[in-house]
Amino acid sequence: MNEQETTVVVKIGGARAVDPAGALEDVASLVESGTRVVVTHGGSSAVDETLERFGKTPEYVETPDGVVGRFTDSETMDVFEMVLPGLLNTELVAGFHSQGVDAVGLSGVDGGLLTGPRTAAVRVLENGKKKIRRGDHSGRLETVDASILQSLLEDGYTPVVCPPMAGHERDEDGEQQVVAVNTDADGVAAAIAGALDATVVFLTDVPGILSDPDDDSTLLESVETPTEWDTLESVAEGFMGRKVMAIEEALSTGAQTAIVADANADHPVTDALSGGGTHVSPAALGETTTHIASETLEADTQ
Repeated sequence: MNEQETTVVVKIGGARAVDPAGALEDVASLVESGTRVVVTHGGSSAVDETLERFGKTPEYVETPDGVVGRFTDSETMDVFEMVLPGLLNTELVAGFHSQGVDAVGLSGVDGGLLTGPRTAAVRVLENGKKKIRRGDHSGRLETVDASILQSLLEDGYTPVVCPPMAGHERDEDGEQQVVAVNTDADGVAAAIAGALDATVVFLTDVPGILSDPDDDSTLLESVETPTEWDTLESVAEGFMGRKVMAIEEALSTGAQTAIVADANADHPVTDALSGGGTHVSPAALGETTTHIASETLEADTQ
């Protein structure tokens, strides 16, 4: 890959309040200017809505270390596969083509783009007690085949990537099988950014990471030292905690910068790249090594 070319990974959040229209137009402008862009996306709200339409209540559980994520049973996995690579990815690719972008939709299963072990059982907290839940269809993302993305980028295409990933497991005869499994969409963006030495922009439904979630004026604009990183970790609540974990993974595996910014800004990506949102530099991690969540409820695809 030509080191002179800039690569940006843009993760479009899946929350109900996120309108992707601005990101579509903004990415088109970046691509036209010569920036290489990989788009990733989640879709947890759409998955939840579809489950409810089918009469099934979405299930979220908490791990012993406080991480909240979706428990993906077999029925949920079926819906997940229909909604993310089927509905949402197709709609985004069509939207990009409407903007003149040669977009190519991929799930993590395609070409073995995203791989790792399936985690069929997870530890959860129920009524304050630690329990083992079996039957989960999630996976721990370990490998990104960057050559697939690089080939597409070099040929002028814009990859649009989403879960599921290719999960490895053993069958009853001990033979390794590949199955589609859920994985965290923020983690997907982080892993791709690390593999491509890219800048990663997490677009969400808030202006960035806030010291007070109810006060936009408390935005943490820049995180460049370990002390500032400690502050960042201490204020990240709920699903934002997962984004902080993804930021750590991205920066510790090669990403140049990680940014959390407002998806609903007029020019969400270029505004973020120009200083908007929360910017975190690799120096903020100090001597921290790669962090991967100990529990793999990889299902918060916000």
